[in-house]
Amino acid sequence: MIALKPTKGHLLVAEPSIIGDVSFNRSVVLLADHSDNGSVGFILNKILDFSLKDLIPEIEGDFKVYNGGPVEQDNLYFIHKIPDLIPDSIEIAHGIYWGGNFEVVMELISKELIDDTQIKFFLGYSGWDANQLDEELNSHSWVVTVNENNRDLLEKPYNSFWKDKMLELGGEYMLWSNSPENPTYN
Repeated sequence: MIALKPTKGHLLVAEPSIIGDVSFNRSVVLLADHSDNGSVGFILNKILDFSLKDLIPEIEGDFKVYNGGPVEQDNLYFIHKIPDLIPDSIEIAHGIYWGGNFEVVMELISKELIDDTQIKFFLGYSGWDANQLDEELNSHSWVVTVNENNRDLLEKPYNSFWKDKMLELGGEYMLWSNSPENPTYN
């Protein structure tokens, strides 16, 4: 398998070897930005035990909130696929956008003009300083993959996303797809 270089819009799939890392064990991270200065991403498959309404009571609707990563966990972030409705969005890649005017997002939610297949909310983000992600890749903490789901990425089932990526990677990764989260339970 040819190793891909991390690029904005690619996915980082946690290697099975990072068992015990509370933040990133079995994570799939969307790279929202990657440059010589560092990287920013959001964990796509770590749901939290509360909804957006728990954080912002005036919001109607049942939008799940995900753990985006260990950095700035008191800040709310979002990615979406509706830049025509949310001004000031930044394209990550392939029809997936980051941020935008949050007042407009709240209005769209209150008018039921968007749903959870179009937008995903996160507390915190995943961040790497310059060269830090390269070091983690060299130590085999991550596998870089292309986001073949493009815009449909937001609709992937979070509870099987890592397992599905292990199956897609094939080879030795297939063995890990059915392993328990903590191998000592086996």
